[in-house]
Amino acid sequence: MRININTSAVNTHRIMTQNSQRQDKNLERLASGLKINRGADGPAQLQVSERLRSQVAGLGQAIDNSENAVSVLQTAEAALDEVSRALVNARQLAVHAANEGANDEFMLAADEFEFQNIVGQINRIAANTQYGKNYLLDGSRAGNGVTTGAHLEFIGGTEVAKSSGLGGYEVTIKTAAKRSELSGTAQLTQAIIDNEEQITIAEGGRTVNFKTIKGANVEQNLNELDLAIKNAGLDLELVRPNAKGTDGNLPQNITLRHKQYGSEHEFQVASNTPGLLSAQADVPTLVQNGIDVAGEIAGEESTGRGQVLTGGPGAGVAEGIKVRYTSEAIPTGGGGPGGNFAGTVTFKQNSMNFHVGANPNQQVGMSFRSMKAATLGSGVLNESQFANLEEVSLLDANKAQDAMRVIDRAIEEVAITRGEMGAFQKNTLESNLNWLRIAHENVQSSESVLRDADMAKEMAEFTRNQILMDASTSMLAHANQKPMSVLKLLG
Repeated sequence: MRININTSAVNTHRIMTQNSQRQDKNLERLASGLKINRGADGPAQLQVSERLRSQVAGLGQAIDNSENAVSVLQTAEAALDEVSRALVNARQLAVHAANEGANDEFMLAADEFEFQNIVGQINRIAANTQYGKNYLLDGSRAGNGVTTGAHLEFIGGTEVAKSSGLGGYEVTIKTAAKRSELSGTAQLTQAIIDNEEQITIAEGGRTVNFKTIKGANVEQNLNELDLAIKNAGLDLELVRPNAKGTDGNLPQNITLRHKQYGSEHEFQVASNTPGLLSAQADVPTLVQNGIDVAGEIAGEESTGRGQVLTGGPGAGVAEGIKVRYTSEAIPTGGGGPGGNFAGTVTFKQNSMNFHVGANPNQQVGMSFRSMKAATLGSGVLNESQFANLEEVSLLDANKAQDAMRVIDRAIEEVAITRGEMGAFQKNTLESNLNWLRIAHENVQSSESVLRDADMAKEMAEFTRNQILMDASTSMLAHANQKPMSVLKLLG
């Protein structure tokens, strides 16, 4: 029996201390709801769960970013809806102005006044539509470019194109765009006219059936054929030599040419006389000999459609840049083996980029092209020489006819832009949002498995440790009483 060191008390105290520490851990986990509160609780789990926590925070912010991007798209499209409505009203005015038989100069002036107000309205919408301090439809949030070269025009650029240096990208042309054209090998003579030749021309779903006027000369019949083509709305023109000072009875070849450039534009012709238009009598001839422009931008193979040359998919720095080459001749300004040098396009990328992921480089871009009247309806061939919507006038019936063509192109451009925005919103942003929400949920679940406490398990352990703590306290009291038996020996 010893009194200096009570081994039983020391042992019981050690066990009680362990029980107390375990109980403190249980209380900490029950209070915080976490089974890992510090590195010592689980070093490996702490490292993994901290990475998961940062991922959860990033995914949550990416969800907010995507929702903000949707708001930007909806703001822009709401403005474009009003632009489209304004263009429909403008077209209605043009149709009214084209009613030459019923209009007088005051009616035309009124139509012109209202049309100019509509143009001003479109320009105001384009200039003032903004999200925060970002202007969306004035062209400042798109790829902008300037061309050098007599026959080059900058059309636009997508969000994937790269900015050029000060010298710009070189544009070389291998093949100039051509229009589908047919010139008869047999001439229209007075004898053919008097036999009441049947000429049929079809284009774009519209058809002209023209029978020559017996007794009228060649020039008069060609005038009537030209009028019939225009009245039917065919996108064709009858190519005529300068008729001034010539005899209207002289035989002439009939030459028809499509108004639009490129291989996709075609028309059909048929004639009773072989060679007058069709190669064989009464057998339609398909005319599809138009050529698309071909060339390179920045030394990269590009895609041609009509007169428009576009940096092709995967082309590199010039991907998505569009330029129009308006000449029908290959440039002779020199150049490399890829074609003759036509000029340069200096491009600056200002498209809007949205960060829609939790990690670096998870961005998507959208180019918001200018919706100003000066940029709408360009590239439409018309007799009034309207280059764009802003130059349109309704002061006479002929101009009103050309105005409809320009306005139709503008309506088409706005509709295409709205479609691109809608596709970007639906297939990129909203689809990405669905994935982000699922990923956010799953990463949170993974982080919870590592970090969160099982409250039922912790409560069961706490109850057990509390009982052990009470028992060890009681046993320590008994152990402390054990040396008291030594007093009996001393008594």
